[in-house]
Amino acid sequence: MAFARAVGGPSRRVPESEDAGRDPLRQRYAQTRVVLVDDHRAFSEALGMAVDLQQDLRCVGVAATAKEGLDLIARERPHVAIVDVVLPDLDGTEVSRRVRELSPGTRVVVLTARNELAVMARAASAGACGFISKERPVAEILATIRAARMGEFFLDRSTLVGLLGQREGRPGPDRFTSKPRLTPRELEVLSLLAEGRNVQEIAKILHLSIHTCRGSVKSILSKLDVHSQLEAVVKASREGLLPDLR
Repeated sequence: MAFARAVGGPSRRVPESEDAGRDPLRQRYAQTRVVLVDDHRAFSEALGMAVDLQQDLRCVGVAATAKEGLDLIARERPHVAIVDVVLPDLDGTEVSRRVRELSPGTRVVVLTARNELAVMARAASAGACGFISKERPVAEILATIRAARMGEFFLDRSTLVGLLGQREGRPGPDRFTSKPRLTPRELEVLSLLAEGRNVQEIAKILHLSIHTCRGSVKSILSKLDVHSQLEAVVKASREGLLPDLR
């Protein structure tokens, strides 16, 4: 394991050279660095172990409070932060907002006990790029981490449809003077993102190269002024850019 974890205190970092010496294969692969922020010790330690058993993932720290987690993220700059929706000092929505300002390159996945759609909608607007229930199999949590690293989100269709149906934060008629001007191709890509398709699937459906498809996604994020695909889908739905998926 890369860390000696202790809830209630900061994690001790094992020197990179020492850790690499334990597993030389890690020097050959670009790994996704993950931080876990959760006050349930048994869950966070089990998930940390599962992450470290993956060749392409590495847990670089565990924190039990939002303050510890934000300090850890500022120091480690992980690719992905897994954040519990309920923490002793802040909720996952506020942590998502602060991470976006503190470490823009870190993607936040919020852990939920159940599909709390209103909470999820607020967290998505705050910058969270995905959600996963603690009750889901470990394999699905790991898949969510990998999707987040790629800038994608991992949600089942029923949850996504429910999320887009939330009215939390919907703009009033005078809030936006004009809608973002997306090209027909970008609207096609956006609609497929809203169906839960990943970039590879969208490229195949639209007969595009992966590079071209990723370029379209990047342009969509820029025009909508958002930081993740999930936030783009939620904002586009609120602004009437997407058809009704139900």
